[in-house]
Parts: sequence; C-alpha cells; structure tokens
Amino acid sequence: MKERVIDYIISFIEKYHKYSNKDLEKLRYGLEGLYLTITKMIVIISLSIYLGIFKETIITLFLFNIIRYTGFGFHAEKSWHCLILSTIYFIGIPLFFLHVQLSDLIILSICFLCIISYLLFAPADTKKRPLPNKKKRKIRKFATFFIGIIYSIMIFIINDTVLTALLLSTLVVQAIIIQPLLYKIFQQPYNNYKSYVKV
Repeated sequence: MKERVIDYIISFIEKYHKYSNKDLEKLRYGLEGLYLTITKMIVIISLSIYLGIFKETIITLFLFNIIRYTGFGFHAEKSWHCLILSTIYFIGIPLFFLHVQLSDLIILSICFLCIISYLLFAPADTKKRPLPNKKKRKIRKFATFFIGIIYSIMIFIINDTVLTALLLSTLVVQAIIIQPLLYKIFQQPYNNYKSYVKV
C-alpha cells in the first residue's frame, strides 16, 4: 500500500517537473517518512481517543519531540515495527505511569537512570541520518542532558500527577530509543557516524 501511494505521488510530480535520480531518492525518502507519520498518527490518535487519553497522548508527543530533536534515536525500518513501538511508547508507557503509584525515590531513580543513559548514548544517530560532526554531537548530548534535567525538576516541582506521569514517560521513552540494544534487536547499525570521516 505504502509503495503504491508513494509511486503514484512521484509519478504525478514527475508530470510537471523532471528530477534527477538523486532528487527522486530524496523525495521518496521524505514521502515515506510523511506516509509513515500520518498513518501512525491516525492509529495512535484513534486509540488514544478510544482509551480516553487523547489529551495525555498529545502532551506526551509534544514533550517527546522536544527531547527527541536533540537526542535522536532509533527509527524502525518496517512500518509495522514503527507502529507497534510507537503504540508502546505513546500509549502503553504513559498508561502504565498514569495508573501506577510510585514513590518519590523510585521516580528519582528512574530520572537518574534516564539522564545517565543520555550522557552515555545520546545522540543516537541512524544509518539514514548519521552525525559525523563531533562538535554537533557534543552539543546535542549536552542539550539532551539539559532537557532531561529540566523534565526531572518539573516532575518534582509541579503538583500534577498526570503531568508527572507524562514527563516520566517521555524520559523513559527517550532513554529506550537511544539504547544500543534496541538497534541490535532490530539489526540496525549503531554509531553510524563512525563510518564517515571524523570531524
């Protein structure tokens, strides 16, 4: 289905403009990302409405995209992998933290482990989006660490159990997607920047 939709769009675009093979490859990559995002979001939003956590899901997505921008992380190559993982990330984990009462010590421990994970593994690049620039990697690592600290502080100063659960969910999801083990499970290369000239 995905390939048919993308092929149709590219054929339609090519009627009005001639592109090089390299440009078509970039266009296809962008369209694949757009297609996966739209279809994934339809499923996640529909499921969140059904479960009565639409607002919570939107907040989680917003918080996650902030830290994901700096920390990068795993991207599933197969659309069904992406859908399953995204459902776990944005529905399953928030539901867990929304319905389980944790002590301050456990919450603090989770925050601490997530931040350590950011220092060790962020930013985690992908084969299609490597980060060969050493300076940019350092900046992104610091930014991810800083956002993690801010989210952790917010958890303890904001007197709102729902927002606390969503912030904690976001920290955990970001910590998961930068783990080398996740890349290994899905047989994807890790530290892709090492394949490029070090700068």
